Parts: sequence; C-alpha cells; structure tokens
Amino acid sequence: MHTSSTQVLSVETRQKPKRRRQSVTEELLLLLPATLLLLCFLVIPFVLSIYLSFTDQRLVPNPVPTGFVGLQNYKQVLTDPAFWQAFRNTVYFAVLVVPFQCAISLGVAVLLNSSFPLRSFFRSVAILPLMTPITVTIVVWAAFYRIPDGLFNNIIKAFGAETYVDWLGSPTWAMPAIVLLSAWATFPFQMLLYLAGLQDIPHERYEAVRMDGANAWQQFRYVTFPGLRNVNILILITTTIQAFKLFTQVDILTRGGPVGATNTLVRYMIQQGYTSQLVGFGSAVAVIFVVIVGSLAILQRVLLKNE
Repeated sequence: MHTSSTQVLSVETRQKPKRRRQSVTEELLLLLPATLLLLCFLVIPFVLSIYLSFTDQRLVPNPVPTGFVGLQNYKQVLTDPAFWQAFRNTVYFAVLVVPFQCAISLGVAVLLNSSFPLRSFFRSVAILPLMTPITVTIVVWAAFYRIPDGLFNNIIKAFGAETYVDWLGSPTWAMPAIVLLSAWATFPFQMLLYLAGLQDIPHERYEAVRMDGANAWQQFRYVTFPGLRNVNILILITTTIQAFKLFTQVDILTRGGPVGATNTLVRYMIQQGYTSQLVGFGSAVAVIFVVIVGSLAILQRVLLKNE
C-alpha cells in the first residue's frame, strides 16, 4: 500500500513541471497576437524613424542617393522657430485642457454616481460625445464658432455685446476654442474611469465620516478624492499624452493658424514629413516628440507616486 502511494506521488510530481510548461506555452501563445501588433505598429516604426532621422531621406526618391547626415536633422529641428512655436502651442493646450477636462469628468462622474431619477438615461446621454465621430463633432462646433451668427456669438449678443468674437481667426481665442471643443468631445472617457473608481470606494468609509459629522464637501475631500488616487494617476497620464497628440481639431478648424497660433507638434511633424516630403527631418521630429511625451509620463508617475 505504501509502495502504491509512493508511485502515485512520483507520477504527480513528474506531471507538475509538464503542466507548468504547458501553461506557460498557452500564455505565450495568447500574448503572441498582441506582441506582433506592438512590434508591427509601434516598435518597428519607431526603430525605423530613429534610423531615418539620421539620413536625408525624402518621401519621393530623387536622383541623389539617400545619405547619412548624423545629427544634422536634430540640429535643424531644435533651431527652427516654427518647431518651438508648435511646442509652446502644444504645452499651452495641454496646460489648459488637462485640468479643465479632468475637473469636468470628475464632476459629472460624481453627479452620475449619486441616486436620482432617470440616472441611467443621463449616463447614456453623457457618453454620446465619445460615440460621435470626431469629424462630425468638429463640423458641428465649427458652426457654433461661426461669425457673426454662430451659437456662441449669439449668446454674447444676448448679454448686450455689440461686437462678435472671431473664435477661430483670433490668435487669442483660437486655442481656447479648440480646448473647449476637445474637452467636450473626449471627457466621457475620463468620466467612465472616474465612475468605475467611485464604485470601488467602500460605502463604509462614507458612513464613518458621516457619523463624525462630515458634510458633502468634507466627504469628497477626505474620502472620495483620496480613494481615486490611482484613477487620477491614470487619467492625468493618458489625458496629457492625448493632449500632446492634438492634430485633427487643428487641421480641420484652423490649419494651424492664425499665424501659427494653433500649430502643434504633431501637425508640424506631418507638415515636414509629408507636405514638405522631408522624411528624415520629420522622423527627427517624431523621435523628439516620443522622448518628450515619454518623459512627461514618467515624470508625472514619479511625482504622483511620491505624493
């Protein structure tokens, strides 16, 4: 009997490594499609961009063979005033849109997380901007910004203003106008993340602070906001990255104008790489762009982790 038990244990012991190897193989096979997609659409293009950034490659081949130019493209990018203007515009947009969009998303999420009649209906309505194609949203908002009879100018006139605002033609107002459009079009994504985070906060915490006499603001300050810490980190990083990728709104509404007031890093990169057909130069801009965005994401993560 003892010998039989020993044999069974020996067989099971031999089978365990085999099962583990089989499990690891299955996991690797499941990861394979995603890994191939990352390689094809992220890693390989980025490595190719790094290579091209050291050459004078053009979009359309010319009689002169492609040559190695070293850091010349990077020097030209970093000394180009148009690059720095696009960089300032991108940072300006991010500084405006990130806190504005996060505040709207959190406020709407808190409201939709509370109990009131037709809550499910309003939740469905709140995500409509996210479901609407961005090009359709831009066309509608272009009508809102139209001069002199657009929606916003009519609102201003209703309050007694005698002049209209050239929302998209003014260097002062063009970027804030794009910020407002962008925040409205994409805030539902952050709102859904906040909703998920709010539902993960235990109700016992609210009951405990209410027993101590905390009002609504104190509950939000000491329970809700700290409970959303991880969600805040995720939203800040993703929203900042999305802000730096601004292109479609600018390209359709203002084409980077007026006088370059809304030109962004992504649009500058596309202008150089495709419009001007300077692939090597555009690749250098792309590499710098990835370094900037990656550094910002890491910096945000470190600062928020330390807090």
